[in-house]
Amino acid sequence: MPPSTPARAALIGACLAVAAAGCSFKSVPDPTLSSRDAAFMALVPEAEFDPHFARYLVDDPTKEAPGTVVVDIKARQLYLVQPDGKALRYGVTVGDEAYGWTGAATVARKAEWPAWNPPAEMVRRWPHVHAMAGGPANPLGARALYLSDQGRDTLYRIHGTNEPEKIGQAVSSGCIRLRNIDVVDLYNRVPVGARVLVR
Repeated sequence: MPPSTPARAALIGACLAVAAAGCSFKSVPDPTLSSRDAAFMALVPEAEFDPHFARYLVDDPTKEAPGTVVVDIKARQLYLVQPDGKALRYGVTVGDEAYGWTGAATVARKAEWPAWNPPAEMVRRWPHVHAMAGGPANPLGARALYLSDQGRDTLYRIHGTNEPEKIGQAVSSGCIRLRNIDVVDLYNRVPVGARVLVR
């Protein structure tokens, strides 16, 4: 899903600025999509987004072991650490101040176009939310990585979104959201059992 002309111009400007600063980074090709992925994702309206939140291969700022997922809440970036001092960087939506969280977790399971069963505390806050089958209208989007802490479900997820215009903001109920194309890419790369650090 290439950016529109204004977004492309901003992306080129961002590239030049980063290159001038001496950092190295490059864009990462989109993953191959199944016919279901393509059909469902076509039903989620595209949104302009800051190219700073596009998917890039960058110098690793985390210093964690390869395979570790690191979420930088302040920067609104998720890093998947690669070998050789590199990381894949994805722009994310994070929890707003009231619902954000930090800590360590493990990817306990993964799901494609997951069903959504909002926790009881969320339903109490927002009585209009309800369980939904997977699909383009579902807030979890194309993929979800379910996080656990010592075998206990944290109720937090790394998942896609049906609101891509909010990438780079702090508006979720604590979960980490990516654009659907980005969460498919991440899902394809991260195994069950991977370590996740949110800081």
